[in-house]
Amino acid sequence: MLGCTLLLIGAYSGCSKDEHSIYATLYGVVNDHETAEPISGASVVLSPGGKTKTTGSDGSYEFLDLDAAQYTITVQKSGYSTNRKTVTAVSAEKTEANIPLTKNS
Repeated sequence: MLGCTLLLIGAYSGCSKDEHSIYATLYGVVNDHETAEPISGASVVLSPGGKTKTTGSDGSYEFLDLDAAQYTITVQKSGYSTNRKTVTAVSAEKTEANIPLTKNS
């Protein structure tokens, strides 16, 4: 009986441990370089990995559950010059990377 009690206590204490995320998040807003207005419908590509997002109506994007590493974010939108930014994603942290686009002349 004592063995069963100790086993149950051990099982419950294992469930109460705080679980920490080991993954990183990259997020940001794509906006017009001159007007600072958000740009919706821009393609945001993350490399390595090749994950792609499209910015929302507020110009925002977010990549979840990334490994901690250095990434290059490439942003494209018709009528604008492509822009790239290199960022480092850190485990259990959210890293902000706002990226401006310049209109083609």
